Amino acid sequence: MMWTSNDLKGLSPRQIAYRVLNFSVVIASALMAWEAYRILTNCESPIVVVLSGSMEPAFQRGDLLLLTNHEEDPVNAGDIVVFKIAGRVVPIVHRVMKIHQNGNGTLKILTKGDNNSVNDRSLYSPGTAWLDRKNIVGRVRGFVPYVGWLSLGLQESPRLKYSILGILGLTALIRP
Repeated sequence: MMWTSNDLKGLSPRQIAYRVLNFSVVIASALMAWEAYRILTNCESPIVVVLSGSMEPAFQRGDLLLLTNHEEDPVNAGDIVVFKIAGRVVPIVHRVMKIHQNGNGTLKILTKGDNNSVNDRSLYSPGTAWLDRKNIVGRVRGFVPYVGWLSLGLQESPRLKYSILGILGLTALIRP
């Protein structure tokens, strides 16, 4: 279906306001659902997309990962975690290789990508040999294969992202 400028001209200001408000409710509902999911999982980012092949064959680039980060659920060797390093924007998805607990109860974590030949110490902040529990964004609890490709496409092509947003906005305003 093609839209013309006549489609917009036929709408009263009240109808346009209704459609803008309707679109706003959809966006607000999505944001509230996201916040509720963040609270339930205790994760700042409960859904992440695998960006590289470092975890193959467990996860492929473009897989969507579902995370939790409950303090009472300890991190163990063998768990797949998502962690952040100070100064890096993108979190990393890798497996916990070793856990070291100091006498005072402080947990130290060493990670490695399944498809990598060496551990992640070279990825950590300079002078850091272990991750702290505070670096862990969450533990992987499930995944949906290939769903993240849309997200990757939107990140890698701003033109595609703005085109889709424009089409969605126009559709919300113009639809009968």
